Amino acid sequence: MEVLRLCLMAIFGLVMALVIPSINAQVPEPAPAPTSDGVAIDQGIAYVLMLVALAITYMIH
Repeated sequence: MEVLRLCLMAIFGLVMALVIPSINAQVPEPAPAPTSDGVAIDQGIAYVLMLVALAITYMIH
C-alpha cells in the first residue's frame, strides 16, 4: 500500500511540474510585418530607366 501511495505521489508531482509552468505562460506577440520604405522600388525604376536610356543611345548611334 505504501508503494502505491508513493507511485501516486510521484505521478502527481510530475503532472504538477508539467502543468504549473504553463499556467503563467504568455503567448508572444506576432512579429510585425516587414514594411518597405520604397528604396527597392525606386532603385528598380532607376535600373529600368537606365536600361531604356542605354537602348535608345545604342539605337541612335
